[in-house]
Amino acid sequence: MRSLSFAASLGGAAVILLAPGAPLDAQQPGMPMMPPPPALVSSGHGETRIAPDRATVIVAVETRAATAAAAGAENARISKATMAALRAAGLTEKDQLTTAGYSVTPEFRYVPNETPKITGYVARNTIRAEVRRIDDTGKVIDAALRGGATTIAGVQFTASKVDDARRSSIALAVGQACRDADAMARAAGVRLARPIELTTNTMVPGPRPMADFAMARAAKAEQEPTQLDPGEIIVTADVMARWGMLTGGQSPTQADAYSCQ
Repeated sequence: MRSLSFAASLGGAAVILLAPGAPLDAQQPGMPMMPPPPALVSSGHGETRIAPDRATVIVAVETRAATAAAAGAENARISKATMAALRAAGLTEKDQLTTAGYSVTPEFRYVPNETPKITGYVARNTIRAEVRRIDDTGKVIDAALRGGATTIAGVQFTASKVDDARRSSIALAVGQACRDADAMARAAGVRLARPIELTTNTMVPGPRPMADFAMARAAKAEQEPTQLDPGEIIVTADVMARWGMLTGGQSPTQADAYSCQ
């Protein structure tokens, strides 16, 4: 009885399935190695474009003072006002506003051949704002600047349905690989049989970043609302495939024949 194996690999994991009734000890020790069955090898590429529907805004409050305590106290005051402004802009869920980093560091004056001298201290509080309605991203940025934030350190766009896009790209890649294999089979005078092995490698891009916003943007926050273009996220998949083939002397069965859908 002819046995059929299907190997699939995804994300570093591999699974081997044997068709029902396939003998596990078909190759006995000492027996000559059987040549692999003839096969067609093809590859396919698929990509799916999706619109981002979420954004992450990194907001920073930076203050300077003669002492570390004074820099920290001023930073706390402005950060409190910034957080209040972000909540008023609609970021009310607990996980939408989190601290991404906090530091208080000295500033030095460097003079050749002299020991560096501390001239003051810088306190920096970085806030991560998760925006779940992407159209509100500009409003959130403007609210942060009005609240006292000194820097918008970055904006990143993501999509909540990236897994659906990844699977769609895999399907497109398999379809392309199948059609190419079928074309090769017809040109060679044979018929395409069921797949023997499929391996996929998908590329899901990380958050799509935008350029940093300069501190001067704060001066314009009251005059002109921030406008952003999130663009698209492209999710790609590449597939390598091995297909069985039916020669002219073989009569295809329902199990053997294969048609690209």
